Order: sequence, then C-alpha cells, then structure tokens
Amino acid sequence: MTSPKPKTIQTMKPATAAKKLGVPLSATPAEFQASVVSRDELNELQSTPPAWLADLRRNGPHTKQVIAAKLKVSIAGLLRGGITGPLTTAEIDALKAENPAWLERERSLYAEARKEALRPKQR
Repeated sequence: MTSPKPKTIQTMKPATAAKKLGVPLSATPAEFQASVVSRDELNELQSTPPAWLADLRRNGPHTKQVIAAKLKVSIAGLLRGGITGPLTTAEIDALKAENPAWLERERSLYAEARKEALRPKQR
C-alpha cells in the first residue's frame, strides 16, 4: 500500500501575484518582488491587505485594466489616447476633469460596444 501524497503548496511568481492583486509589480515592495507567493499568502493579501497594498490600490500607480475601468474606456481606447504606462489616482482624476476629446470619444465608443454586447441577438 502506498501512503497518500502530502498536499503540495501552490506558488506563483511575484509578477503573477501582482497581476492578480491588480497592482504593477514595479510598485510593490522589494521583498514582495523577490519572493515566491503561495496561494494562501495571496488569499491573505486579498482579504486583509497590508498598508502598502491598500495605499497602492487607493493612490496608484494603477495598471491599464484599472485605469480603463476608472475612465470607463477600453484598454485599446487608452492606447489610442496615448496612455501606455501606469497612472496614479491623481493623474486619472486630472484626466477626468480635463475630459480631452479622445476620452470623450472613447467613452462613447465603449458605451456603445457594451450596449451592443448586452443586446440580445435577434434571429
């Protein structure tokens, strides 16, 4: 008879963990960037974020996905508007206040695309 195998701990690279947390890896502390993150540690970070993670989520810099969601545009729309890197919350708020022509156009395109996606297909 064989004995049951011990449960292996799932781990991930810091870049994967940062992506799952919704923060850029370059903005995380050095010890986070240098370590391997287990699934349990990731769950702990998500449920009770430490001060550095809460601050990153609140003030940024933010990933393209978060920027696009805050501006209500697609990621492709960000690229068309010239936004290629991370932005802070203050920079996003300034963009919203300025409301450049490209942002207005991309918001309307995004809203139209979402409306089309929600509309039931007719046959």
